[in-house]
Amino acid sequence: MRIAVLGVGLIGGSIGLAARRRLHAEVVGFDPDQSNLASALKLETIDRTAGSVADAVADAELVFCAAPVRALGDLIAAALDASGADTAVTDVGSTKRELMAAVAGHTAASRYVGGHPLAGAETAGVANARDDLFDGARWYLTPEPGCDGLLYDRVQRVVADLGARPQALDAEAHDRMMATVSHLPHVIANVLVAQAATALGEDAERLPEVGPSFRDTTRVAGANPAIWTDIFTANGDAVATEIDHVVERLGAAAALIREGNPASIAAWQRQAGESRRALVQSKLGAGALREVRLSVSNKPGTVAEIALALGRAGVNIEDMALYPAQDMRTGAISLWVAGDQAAQQAARVAGDLGHTVTLVGAQS
Repeated sequence: MRIAVLGVGLIGGSIGLAARRRLHAEVVGFDPDQSNLASALKLETIDRTAGSVADAVADAELVFCAAPVRALGDLIAAALDASGADTAVTDVGSTKRELMAAVAGHTAASRYVGGHPLAGAETAGVANARDDLFDGARWYLTPEPGCDGLLYDRVQRVVADLGARPQALDAEAHDRMMATVSHLPHVIANVLVAQAATALGEDAERLPEVGPSFRDTTRVAGANPAIWTDIFTANGDAVATEIDHVVERLGAAAALIREGNPASIAAWQRQAGESRRALVQSKLGAGALREVRLSVSNKPGTVAEIALALGRAGVNIEDMALYPAQDMRTGAISLWVAGDQAAQQAARVAGDLGHTVTLVGAQS
């Protein structure tokens, strides 16, 4: 398998490294920064370098675009323009609505699958690339309704083979969720640091002596300004809405604390702990894989429709296989999901979409 990686920093380099070691793929890298490209080759995150996007994507089965958010639209368009009709193109951008809208008008938009791995590290750059960076990480896929089903299947399979846990989600829901669980914490960290610096004044040099709660809460403050400027700009409305909600909650918290009722404060603190446990609880142990087999009409957008519907219902597709009929008018899709409850939910969702569904059994 030949994979092209356009942008070989931490994420792109880790994709290349994992693809080479786990998929035994040939990885071609392109980066406008020649020194970065040379480092990627020296570190064996790629097999060879390319002097242009067109050179990189030639004969590739899958293209990963791993540029900053502001550059992704043009890069994806260039990859679609230069690649073949059977090449899937995806990206790793952390905001999706504007990007999906920009790509939607391209003549080859059906070959594009939006993507966002929830993976990273304290240090950036290809020198810190790891082949296990995506192990167990959620990797959101945001296909448009007209997305080619076979190419979506290819992207999902490769993402899973890299060690990640792919899940389909529509772009609007993705950006709202990221505004809450990813982008808002950066805002709060920035504000908390500013508040502490103002409140301490001349004593700011004593900050290293504060407790771990301050250090943990503000760890992401001031993170890469170029990257986060792009994110806050692209997802500004959703982030600003979440900030407004937080301001309301902070106001309520201030009133609660001023009131000084120990029982009310204890209940508030206890509820926060319970909510956090529920939010961060892992779903990896959901049970053995169950196969859900669907009979479908072979028409554009069917796979994307099913994947997005399951994603909205909270069902994660762990694996997928497509079986077009000889007449190419109908086909079958096998989906594997974790646990009996998820399988039953997947069957209900697919049935509501009008497909014939069979629950097969546990897969060891």
